[in-house]
Parts: sequence; C-alpha cells; structure tokens
Amino acid sequence: MKKDKVHFSGTSFSPSGKLKGAFPKKELAQIVISACHQFKIDTVVISPGSRNAPLTVGFSNHPEIEALSVVDERCAAFFALGIAQQTQKPVAIVCTSGSALLNYYPAIAEAFYSNIPLVVISADRPKHLIDIGDGQTIRQENVFENHILFSANLIEDSKFKTQNLELISEALQISVSQKGPVHINVPFDEPLYETVKELQRFSFPNVTSSAVEKSLDYNKLAKIWNASTKKMILVGVNYPDKDLQKLMDDYADDNSVLIFTETTSNLHHKKAINSIDQLIFSLDENQFEALKPEVLITFGGMIVSKKIKQFLRKYQPKHHWNIDAKKAVDTFFCLSEFIQTNPVDFFFNFSKCISEKESEYQQKWLQFRDEKRVKHQQYLSKSVHSDFKVFEQILESVPNHSQLQISNSSIIRYAQLFTIKDTLRVFCNRGTSGIDGSTSTAIGAAFASKKQTIFITGDLSFFYDSNALWNKNIPKNFRIILINNSGGGIFKIIPGPKSTNATKYFETPHCLTAEHLCKMYEFDYLKAYSTETVTAQLKGFYETSQKPKILEIFTPSEENDLILKEYFKLIQ
Repeated sequence: MKKDKVHFSGTSFSPSGKLKGAFPKKELAQIVISACHQFKIDTVVISPGSRNAPLTVGFSNHPEIEALSVVDERCAAFFALGIAQQTQKPVAIVCTSGSALLNYYPAIAEAFYSNIPLVVISADRPKHLIDIGDGQTIRQENVFENHILFSANLIEDSKFKTQNLELISEALQISVSQKGPVHINVPFDEPLYETVKELQRFSFPNVTSSAVEKSLDYNKLAKIWNASTKKMILVGVNYPDKDLQKLMDDYADDNSVLIFTETTSNLHHKKAINSIDQLIFSLDENQFEALKPEVLITFGGMIVSKKIKQFLRKYQPKHHWNIDAKKAVDTFFCLSEFIQTNPVDFFFNFSKCISEKESEYQQKWLQFRDEKRVKHQQYLSKSVHSDFKVFEQILESVPNHSQLQISNSSIIRYAQLFTIKDTLRVFCNRGTSGIDGSTSTAIGAAFASKKQTIFITGDLSFFYDSNALWNKNIPKNFRIILINNSGGGIFKIIPGPKSTNATKYFETPHCLTAEHLCKMYEFDYLKAYSTETVTAQLKGFYETSQKPKILEIFTPSEENDLILKEYFKLIQ
C-alpha cells in the first residue's frame, strides 16, 4: 500500500524522509539539526554570528524546535540552563566560532556540577584554518574537557559521515541519560548561507552505556541502621519530588532519625531542621558530640551551610552513605558507602528492611531547634531595617505556589535562616556557587515555568549579570527583588577580609542603582529605603502587569553585618 507521507515525532516528512522548509545546504548542519529533533530537543538558544549561520537557519526554520535569540553568550548559556533546570530536559545553545564559545564556560561548569542537561553546539573553522592567523579562530576541540561529559568533534567531510552520526548520537544520549553538559563542535567551510528546501532524516545509532552500577546489599546496611540510635539525613540541592517528600515523611517518624534540609532541598517537614546554621552556630564541644550521628545519609546537590560541613568533618560519623545515581561525593572525608541509585528507589527499598529505634536523639534536637526559633522571632520583632529584616518581609510576601530563584553569596545564606513556605519551589546555582549567571538562570526558569517566578538577588550579582535583561523572552509576571547594600556584603560577614587593608577590593563599594537599566530594558521600577516603604512597595508587587518589575531595596551597608552578628549572639 502506497503512503503519501511518513511521520516521525509529529513532524510531516515527504516520502523520501525529508522535512519541507528552508534549511541549510550543508549536510553536517542537517545532521546536527536532525539529531536534535530526533532526540527530542525542542528548545535552542542561539547567539548571533556568521560561522554558525547554517545552524541558525536550520533551527530557526524547524517547525518543532523553538529557536530563541540571546545576544550575550554567557547570558544565553545561563538562560538555557534555567530552562533545562525546570524542564529537566536537554536544551541546546548555539554560537559562532572563536571567543564566543568560551563565554559558555561558567554555565557549562554549573551544569556539570548541578546535573543539568545542556547541549553546547559550537560552529568552528575547518582544521586547515586553525592557528594560521585566520580571524575569529581559536582551538575549540575539547576546550571544556575538565567539565564536560562528552565532546564530539565533527568533521565536514562526507567520508566521515558515519563517524559524525555516531559521535553526535553518543553526545545526545549521554546528555539525556546522565543529565549534564555535552559539547558538539561543528566545523564549517564557506559558503555558509546556502539553503535547500528539505531537511533530511538520518539514522542515528543507539549507544550502549558502559557504566556499571555498584550492587547494593540492603540487608547489610539495614543491620547497621537498625543498631544505631543516632541517624542523620542531610539533603542538599534537590528538585521538588512528591514521592521523595512522602518517603521523608515516613523516615521522620523514627525518633532516632534527624533530618537536616536546606532552602534548596525542596523538602519540608515539621520534624526537620531547616535552618542548620541557626541550630549549630553556638554549640559547644559536648553538644557537638551529642549531635554527632552514628549513621549519616546524604543526597542531593551541593550543601550551602559551611558550618554543617565543618561540624561533620571534625565530628565524623562512623558510617557515611552518599546516594547518587552518577558519582560519589565525599564531602566530609569519611565516606563509607556509595549508594549508586536515585534517592526515591533507595529509601523505598530500604524502608522494607529497617525498623524504628527508640531514641531521644530527634526529640532532644527538635526541642533545641524550637528554642532557637523563639529567639529568632523575638530578635526579628525588634530588628531595624537591614538585609536581615528585609528577608523576613520578602519571604512573608511571596505568593504561595510561586517559584523562588535565589542568587548566591550572602543572599542564599540569609535565606537559610528562615522557614520557607512549603508551597514554593526554590532554586539556586549551587553547582559552582557563582554570582555570574544568577539573573540569566532565573529568567530562563521563568520562561520555562508556568508559575510566577520571583528572583531575590544582591547588587553585585545583579549588576554583574545585567546583560541578562537584554532578552525579549522575559515573562511579564517575572519579578526581581534587588537588595542593594552598595557592595559585596558577604565580605563583611565572613572572617578574614576586614583583617586586611584591601577591603575595598573585596567589597567593591559602589553607588549604582537599577533605575536606568529598568528604563532601558522596559521594566517597571520601584524602590524602598525603610521597613515601612518595603511593606508598602510589596503590596501589589506580584499582581498582573504589562511589564516585568524590579523592586530595589536599599539597606545600610555599615550596619547589616553588625545586625547579623548580633542576631547570632542573641540566639545562643
């Protein structure tokens, strides 16, 4: 029976297996575009250039791929990372040759350490033009080798077609299965702008994973667990997961289990310790010994709290089990068991082998936590306008069921001191903990999410990534709360910088405001200078508007650190 068309993934092909439209003439570009489509990559962020013209033409004309344009490559990469963070699917970024590619590196490193699938596609000169003085040319092959899961260096020659198909297939399968960044380097010789009316469909080979998962002896672990009266579960960065939440609810019912969560854990329970530094800041040696677990289970991404890392490195548990599907993380230098699986599978299967243990461990420390919470509220009730007080106002105002993006440095640390509403989804670039792309990531997340996104940031992080606002894809309901304390406030909090004569180089004091940026990028601009004006400006801030909004809150640079230090002193 004769068929007029064959269908693949919802796209209409001609009988020859070719997609109709306007596509690059170059076969190598067609291979890349066809591969992305067949591997279900439906979003591509393109930065302008000439060498990547074949890719730009192909992706922008593909009916099932959304092509987005962001000029600044560093912002483009973090924007794409924010989209992938939300969708949990690979997003491709496409750039021209030369230094453009290097601007992707910060986001690639973040994706590498945060397990976010990012497909880097760089146009390049052919090999015979490298290192001969040709313009806009650098050594692009394997340039990210220390922070990439796979590098596919393609060759623009029909003799290497099979090899190219295999390389790109392996790259994309790895990005999907291992959730991380891959790099596809695509050399093009001129001419670059020739087009044809059809996109070919290619056959890409399946790649069999060579990874060998470590076998797991649940009975052996259960024997250790059931004999212990002090067990601690510490959760780092974690994507919201209802199944995992339910399992943690069950484990929290065991009196011998103490669960530590962070702002970025996206796990909540009335029996969890959710403000770690608040609890352990003033403990003495005897209390640290009492808190020291016999068994420590960790999972999730990076831990924000430096104090919990210092504590567990000095007071090491006898057993530390790290759960991760990809690699072991020995944060506390005492790892005894790498559990190579995902947390939901482990805790579900493990629960069948364990029993609850009578212990005062949980009750004792929850009582201690509650005492700290009372002091926390007492201090806030008397606190004056400052970074600390502003965080209370902001977190109380954020609408339920919103997405909260938080920048790094002092901002995420302040957030750690407060209880976050359990209806919020919270994210922060903790893979590398950099300030460089926080705004761009938040915008990408806002673009991908159906929920309203609120981004809380500090002034250095905001101004450093101000090109993030040069993006036509910003939703109207996106909100930025900019806490401007006129410099790097973190360097007044951490010990060390003030003991030197170079504080201005650490803190980088400035008199910048976001007002003119808002005019240039068409954001509504609001500002506040006091507790009263913050309250007033937050009213209606999240309501529907024709433009995204920025609320810039100015806080006293010389008082913020003193207020925070007094807080820790009074909650002892």
